[in-house]
Amino acid sequence: MRADAGVDAGLLIAGERVPSASVFRAFAPALGAAVPPDFPVATAAHVARACAQAEAAFDAFRETAPAHRAAFLEAIATGLEAIAPSLAERAALESGLPLARLAGECARTASQLRLFAQVLRDGRWAGVVIDTAQPERGPLPRPDLRMRRIAVGPVAVFGASNFPLAFSVAGGDTASALAAGCPVVVKGHPAHPGTSDMVGAVIASAAAACAMPAGVFSLLQGPGPALGAALVADPRIRAVGFTGSRAGGLALLAIAQARAEPVPVYAEMASVNPVLLFPAALEARAEALGAGYVASLSQGAGQFCTNPGIVLGVGGAGFDRFVAGARAALEAVAPQVMLTGAIHRHYDDGVAALLAHPGVSLAARGLAPAGCNQCQAALFLTEAATLQADPALAQELFGAVSLVVRCADAAEMAALVAAMEGQLTVTLQMDNADVPLAAPLVPTLERKAGRLLANGWPTGVEVAHAMVHGGPYPATSDARTTSVGAAAIERFLRPVCYQNFPAALLPGAVDAANPLGLPRLVDGSPEPR
Repeated sequence: MRADAGVDAGLLIAGERVPSASVFRAFAPALGAAVPPDFPVATAAHVARACAQAEAAFDAFRETAPAHRAAFLEAIATGLEAIAPSLAERAALESGLPLARLAGECARTASQLRLFAQVLRDGRWAGVVIDTAQPERGPLPRPDLRMRRIAVGPVAVFGASNFPLAFSVAGGDTASALAAGCPVVVKGHPAHPGTSDMVGAVIASAAAACAMPAGVFSLLQGPGPALGAALVADPRIRAVGFTGSRAGGLALLAIAQARAEPVPVYAEMASVNPVLLFPAALEARAEALGAGYVASLSQGAGQFCTNPGIVLGVGGAGFDRFVAGARAALEAVAPQVMLTGAIHRHYDDGVAALLAHPGVSLAARGLAPAGCNQCQAALFLTEAATLQADPALAQELFGAVSLVVRCADAAEMAALVAAMEGQLTVTLQMDNADVPLAAPLVPTLERKAGRLLANGWPTGVEVAHAMVHGGPYPATSDARTTSVGAAAIERFLRPVCYQNFPAALLPGAVDAANPLGLPRLVDGSPEPR
């Protein structure tokens, strides 16, 4: 990226570069300083222009053939792969994340796009159901009923700080919204404007190459909350995808609900992803569990939404061995650069609060920081009674910090689980002998989390058809959905029924000839294809 690329480039609105009078710079957390180039700051007028262009493109884009939209998504994936080395380099500068991690994230981003291309070609996303007329049915005839799912409208997507590629400009929210047929207006995360601009240019180029309507994609950038607030408040936006803090998600939700016509906000916000340690598993492999836990906890400086931030286990020899194994592993954890200076300050403040808590003791610290904005891992211990008296101890602290909770017995552990907030994940470390203890907990865990794991670690979210990356509040604002996996497209679709419609007016999805070749349910049975 040229040093003056941001100034010359301007904002990306409907495939055009648009200038701005104000600029800002990225902050390199490893350097502790702002870095060039300058990037344009979007104004309320830019928001209105992008949303108007998205609205103008909507009807044409939503009726593009599924195969056409699939080719568009694949073109974006190919474009990202073509610039992967330089993209990872810029993302590393702006995030402090290692190049190897970002190379993998670039591959994941391309994989997500191709997954939704596959979803489009499969056709089940359209949810086509036909109940043919039964004029002779008594006591009343049945009308001809034909249902399909259509795109909801332009979608606002907010880039995330911790995944500058996979949950950002071309991430899962954008990929699933475009697949559904929704134009997208992205609010790039201010921590990585250069990365966002590079990805945005790839999407704009792919849209032009695939002859998509001009307003199908726009990228707006700038620091501060005003830009995001204006975007969510714009009446042309019909849904919002967000990954970030609880405070940020709730602020956007309040704006969306205060509109004259409220719209859904699919916000991923806060989760501590509890790990439950069962006795037989502790007896068999306590030290290995301690080391494995710390490896998951400290990955990426703990800056994962699925980071396991709390452990519950029944006290005893096995529990003590787990703590000893975790302590030994954590004391060897090297300091890692955090995503932003603000995130690092919040982490240090949170650790300081735990150190000062009378019911919490420090078990271990990682190696001391040697540079700017580095996370020093921390492991704390407490008792179940302390957590019951102060449930705020179980709230998320972004970073490589964990609270290990000693329970008197399985009943006390179950009571803590029942009192917890909604989570993205819950992990059970168990052996066969633990099944009688674990089985009664499963119904509660299903109500608490979107993904339940046995004998694994929650960090690492597979991009797959069966994946659920969501959960009850405050993990997300809508537990009925997922932000990762093929089912994410469902957030941006709604059903429409056509009753006794003349054939000349029927859309192709429900037309008798089925020109799109979609799988359909006709009178309760799959239609032969």
